[in-house]
Amino acid sequence: MSNLIVKPLKQSNEEGSVLAVTPESAGWTYVGFEVVKLKAGEKLKRNTQSQEVCLVLLSGKANVSTKDAEWTNIGQRMSVFEKTPPYSVYVPNEDLYTIEALTELEIAICSAPGQANHPARLIAPEHVGVETRGKGNVERHIHNILPEGQPADSLLVVEVFTPEGHWSSYPPHKHDQDALPDESLLEETYYFHVQPEQGFAIQRVYTDDRSLNETLVVNDGEAVLVPRGYHPVSAPPGYEVYYLNVMAGPKRIWKFRNDPDHAWLM
Repeated sequence: MSNLIVKPLKQSNEEGSVLAVTPESAGWTYVGFEVVKLKAGEKLKRNTQSQEVCLVLLSGKANVSTKDAEWTNIGQRMSVFEKTPPYSVYVPNEDLYTIEALTELEIAICSAPGQANHPARLIAPEHVGVETRGKGNVERHIHNILPEGQPADSLLVVEVFTPEGHWSSYPPHKHDQDALPDESLLEETYYFHVQPEQGFAIQRVYTDDRSLNETLVVNDGEAVLVPRGYHPVSAPPGYEVYYLNVMAGPKRIWKFRNDPDHAWLM
């Protein structure tokens, strides 16, 4: 198995965690990512310590509170494939959060270094930027949950719906050089759901010199690490693909470079 694929646990741990990526486990510096599943009535309480956090309610409803704020009965979709924008909560470093599940709940915990520059806040669906990118078989649908135009210290969070038979993160692009204004250095995780769930996605991760050159078969509930290189995704016919992207690096800006071999596609 590729060391770029992170598979979920067969059974969640005592906190409900089913999948976790830390900078240590990924071998990088900035991005942390975790998926927690709770049953109605279960709670998760954590201190953010040095990390800012974006809690994305993938499916289900919850009460969420921090040191100074509380939001009750948030969440509206019971599956990501309902395609309504999610509820999310931004929590700064040196804060704490409590999540109480009101229904079965799947929540993504996105983290990166924080500097306590922004208060905790609710990111409601109406605050999520919705757009369609590409045309034809590269058309995909985007929910900009925490884009660079919205307050945060490090995190960038977006979710993407790729229709069956379509490609996304395409033409292939990369963001692995601290070479602004042309390209930014951003680590990235992809967390996948597939509908119907017995399907799969294909993701390629490769560099110009092919020192990294992997083609991955990704199943429902798995994550992919993109430490560097180009990283296009394909949804096979008959299977719709969802992924949640988390990015962070030394500067909070998304500037990418297209693979010159495929730049003509633009």
